[in-house]
Amino acid sequence: MSVPIGLVPPVLTAVPGAHAEWERSADVDALVGLVQCADELGYDHLTCSEHVAVPVDVAAQRGGTYWDPLATLAYLACATTRIRLVTYVVVLGYHHPLALAKRYGTLDRLSGGRVTLGVGVGSLHEEFDLLGVSYADRGARADDAIVALRAGLGSSIPTHQGPYFAFDGFVVEPTPVQDRVPVWVGGRSAPSLRRATQHADGWAPFALRFGDVADLLRDTKLPAGFDVVLGLGVLDPIGASETVTAKLARAVSAGATRVNASLMSRSPEHYRDQLSALAEIAATGQGGDD
Repeated sequence: MSVPIGLVPPVLTAVPGAHAEWERSADVDALVGLVQCADELGYDHLTCSEHVAVPVDVAAQRGGTYWDPLATLAYLACATTRIRLVTYVVVLGYHHPLALAKRYGTLDRLSGGRVTLGVGVGSLHEEFDLLGVSYADRGARADDAIVALRAGLGSSIPTHQGPYFAFDGFVVEPTPVQDRVPVWVGGRSAPSLRRATQHADGWAPFALRFGDVADLLRDTKLPAGFDVVLGLGVLDPIGASETVTAKLARAVSAGATRVNASLMSRSPEHYRDQLSALAEIAATGQGGDD
């Protein structure tokens, strides 16, 4: 593919206006079949996001269905062979860094080294309060958490001394297969980009226009091998292939090294056809630098 394309899979979330009616009654076998199709077609990765509990009034805008990323990605790892497994995103404030290192280090080993950890600071105040986590200092806590998480993923006896987390003399096994599990930072602001370039391997912003992304990147020196992962929104590769091609090109022009896509669909069968159509568009080299 001209630029690696990842999927925001169907079924796993139910954000109003961004999911199809068939997803409400879809069974696990249908989901697995579509993910296996994406695996076979060469898609780069699939994502799963995290919310523990969403207030009823907030769910009207954000949706209330969010499958647990660890359980979901572990299950899908068993059904696939090469597609990468991405949390997009795990909220750092909801977990101790060593708990994340244990869970996703185990998943990396079970999946043969296919984990990418997308992390974020979180934005739902009520959820923080429910879980007994401080909201006001979530940014500073996240900075320390990423460094601590790096330590936890990088050694079976990790050490870290920071303002929020400190540990030494504990064994955390199994360790990941990958020497360095990629970490992408989500967000939609200059601080999230700063956090990503200082502590992570990529930036995966959301709800930003391509022009805004380009402006932020223009003033930022990116580390070597750094990923910029941009969302394309909901695509219709069969019905609007030229629009898809244009979006891919705009994303790459804005600085994307990888992209995430959701697919418009009427049924699991139509979704499968859309997967094939998008893969064909990408395989022709459209959406690249040309």
